[in-house]
Amino acid sequence: MSPTVSSQADMVLAKSESLSVPEASEAFLRHRLTIVERIWESVLEAECGTELVSLLNNIRRLCAPDGQADTALDNANALQLIEQLSLEDAIRMARAFALYFQLINIVEQHYEQQDQRKHYQEMAAGLGNSSQRTQPSSNSEAFLNNVVSTDIGNVAQKQRGTGTFHWLFPLLNQLNVPPKHIQTLIDHLDVRLVFTAHPTEIVRHTIRDKQRRISSIFRRMDLAEEQARLREQASSWEVTQLQEQLTEEIRLWWRTDELHQFKPSVLDEVDFTLHYFDVVLFEAIPELYQRFNRALSRTFPGLTPPRHRFCRFGSWVGSDRDGNPSVTPQVTWKTASYQRNLVLEKYMTSVRNLSDLLSPSLHWSEVLPDLLESLEQDRLQMPDIYEALAIRYRQEPYRLKLAYIEKRLVNTHQRSQKLYNGDYLQEEDNAAPPGTLYMTGQDFLDELSLVHRSLKETGLVCRELDMLLSQVEIYGFSLAQLDIRQESTRHSDTIHEITEYLQLPKLYNDLSETEKVEWLTTELSTRRPLIPTELPISEKARETVATFHMVRKLHQEFGQDICRSYVISMSNYASDILEVLLLAKEAGLYDPATGIGSLHIVPLFETVEDLRRSTAVMEELFELPLYLSMLKGGYGADDPTALQEVMLGYSDSNKDSGFLSSNWEIHKAQQSLQKITNKYDIALRIFHGRGGSVGRGGGPAYEAILAQPGRSIDGRIKITEQGEVLASKYNLKDLALYNLETVTTAVVQASLLSNSFDEITPWHEIMETLAVRSRQHYRSLIYEDPELVEFFHHVTPIQEISQLQISSRPSRRGGKKDLPSLRAIPWVFSWTQARFLLPSWYGVGTALQEFINEEPEANLNLLRSFYTKWPFFKMAISKVEMTLAKVDLQIAQHYVDELGLEERRDSFQAVFDQIAQEFHLTSQMILQVTDNQALLDGDPSLQRSVQLRNGTIVPLGFLQVSLLKRLRQHRDTAALATGVIQSRYSRGELLRGALLTINGIAAGMRNTG
Repeated sequence: MSPTVSSQADMVLAKSESLSVPEASEAFLRHRLTIVERIWESVLEAECGTELVSLLNNIRRLCAPDGQADTALDNANALQLIEQLSLEDAIRMARAFALYFQLINIVEQHYEQQDQRKHYQEMAAGLGNSSQRTQPSSNSEAFLNNVVSTDIGNVAQKQRGTGTFHWLFPLLNQLNVPPKHIQTLIDHLDVRLVFTAHPTEIVRHTIRDKQRRISSIFRRMDLAEEQARLREQASSWEVTQLQEQLTEEIRLWWRTDELHQFKPSVLDEVDFTLHYFDVVLFEAIPELYQRFNRALSRTFPGLTPPRHRFCRFGSWVGSDRDGNPSVTPQVTWKTASYQRNLVLEKYMTSVRNLSDLLSPSLHWSEVLPDLLESLEQDRLQMPDIYEALAIRYRQEPYRLKLAYIEKRLVNTHQRSQKLYNGDYLQEEDNAAPPGTLYMTGQDFLDELSLVHRSLKETGLVCRELDMLLSQVEIYGFSLAQLDIRQESTRHSDTIHEITEYLQLPKLYNDLSETEKVEWLTTELSTRRPLIPTELPISEKARETVATFHMVRKLHQEFGQDICRSYVISMSNYASDILEVLLLAKEAGLYDPATGIGSLHIVPLFETVEDLRRSTAVMEELFELPLYLSMLKGGYGADDPTALQEVMLGYSDSNKDSGFLSSNWEIHKAQQSLQKITNKYDIALRIFHGRGGSVGRGGGPAYEAILAQPGRSIDGRIKITEQGEVLASKYNLKDLALYNLETVTTAVVQASLLSNSFDEITPWHEIMETLAVRSRQHYRSLIYEDPELVEFFHHVTPIQEISQLQISSRPSRRGGKKDLPSLRAIPWVFSWTQARFLLPSWYGVGTALQEFINEEPEANLNLLRSFYTKWPFFKMAISKVEMTLAKVDLQIAQHYVDELGLEERRDSFQAVFDQIAQEFHLTSQMILQVTDNQALLDGDPSLQRSVQLRNGTIVPLGFLQVSLLKRLRQHRDTAALATGVIQSRYSRGELLRGALLTINGIAAGMRNTG
């Protein structure tokens, strides 16, 4: 490492000691960025030479200070320079920028992690004895409203530690929330995060591992620098050594391929996703429980903490078959076995560690008789272990017990591996001798609990055993629950084929909706099988039927907890849900005699029309005795925990209707669904189908949960996590813990402290007007402008994105190239790459302006009041503001000029002008509502982060356009034949260069879809 870096770093650190806490924190971030940028340049010089680095820095100067492209760039020599770059230099430059963004992301994550750790330590240490009740504000309602609204307001005005358990419980105490209400909520607290089956994760796990190692170096560097300051040393050999190690890591990274070498299979995706469980989450979730318990007992010592498994994970990876022909019943079976194998390996390691720790001897420690009795039973069931270890451990009963436990785990793992390698339909050759393996996680938990009880009652504590008990309660032998998902027409088409084979008087798809419900209800009431054993139907229908039989086998082998939910995408009517119930009945998952079902059927309402119809659909189902009885535990039962899960889709509703309309329709649907489930005395769990980007429902989870309506949460929430969100939230343990804590805090806070602004009818009427106007303007461009589809297809990298090796699932439904068939992920991804980010804001400006123009002063003040007091409106405006700050119309114009069709130049420019006009209008309206001078003035840290990236993305955008142009020209065989295009590069080489720029921009934008 050059001495220049060290001396500059020392100057920054020395200066930071005299600053305030926020200033010192900012100085620390800048210090880290300086070190990383210098090392980045030194690595590039060593690998590529000074000439390329000089060229790189010249191109970086293309952007204006605020991070937007310079308006004078069109005729600049620099653009010509980019056009003239050889492919080798263009690829090296794209890789360099992509590496730069990844390093910035690591620095920011490390900075956030360090800041969050400090916040947590301050909150945990600074509260003192807060168990005594403080007096609430003289105006409790006003105080409560202020708490709710400001939590998602100006970040600079937030209380330090907002969103943590140590902040939450004193707040509930101050507001005089009755402890019994808190306890009731805690008892049924249920937070579920679901990793989805179509990740937009474009960074290889090889790279993720390198990022984690670099973060570890930063952490050690923090400690070394702190020690040097305490010793009053100007420099430190430890810091210098760590900087050299950082240089080595980055250099190795430079020589590593960023792109996936193959299109991932579904099981590859399973492996990618389970990586987060293996490296981070397995250890993090039990610590979340400990944080909750400590904070709760400090303020409310009389309350009982929640179950260990109050926060759990689910997965669609390997089980989501909607539009993905690669997800077969066999793949889902392998996924479940894979998950069990991973968690069993974790348990085996923990048990071995416990054996090293639990060495008490009978000479010096008592043991419960129950434990000694269990050892005698173990001797009879597993004599080989007794013969091998009884002498060695004759005075160490815990070690002997753990040896039996470990052997059972090993046997269970071997059996699970055999099931993974085999066919789910085949029967096991030989049954294992009783007591030699675990059939369920509960059996394993019971044995650990016996050891724990013996230790506790003889005055011993073992934290490692406590941790393992917590992990087993949370993860069992399943690790994560698998949700099955399939599109609704697959079920109706399957039943249609069955009725066709049975030669029924009227085929299923020919029935009206009323007739369908009547026919399905009749079939669900009879014990007679509908589907013959041998049925000559299509492969799709056969696989649909086989999926339900596979779920039955999963329940038999793994227990019902492995797979409880069946999600129906594109749910339109009550028949869509009853079709699934009928197919479940045929597989033995629903018993018509008792009315008991073992599968939760989850309708997914995605389009605006479906969201509006959702309440009527659910009420029609609740009116059916067989359906309501199934929810309540069967005929004659009245289970007080009866639950209906409903999923709401952000992605397709946004693509269909625009950002504002989509969010409002989802908000209304939640309110309406809550009322209808209350009417039938059923608990509701809303499953939020959020993507990574704002255009697909993404954004800060804490603020999003607080913005949910009224009592729609009530301690329960389920949220999808996908794409770049996984790495940003779960790549590091401290970040994962902080994210999980803020999500849980928000669920408790929103459930107990909901305000009354969601119930103001006039506000609803105004919001309805805004949503309708926004939707009309959005659809007039997206669905009514005949040029839009061609514009999108040519001026964004959608053609190349579809070739990215990031997912096993096709980018389009049915392979069609029309807009309705395009999935929401590539739709948003493409607009983001070209710096339009159109799905996240288009139509909002027109709606706001039309409303303000009706009564300029009064309506503007009213919107400002919405922004201040109404969490839903605040969240919507904040999301729009954030995406507007990432838009760069100068770069977008460059995409239009260079990639648009020459014969449609005028029509394409007209589309762009319309988009630009709406962008400027929306920015103006947002600034008026927020009463700020510039976008993100209310969130300086986010403003800094966006501007930090915007600058370097500009030249990367120019590089992308240049490479896309060459690639598309190469595909023009007519031009090649006439000699117009001279290309010495293969199509594969050009595609690789284009994909590298896509990688880089995705890293810089921190949004892929």
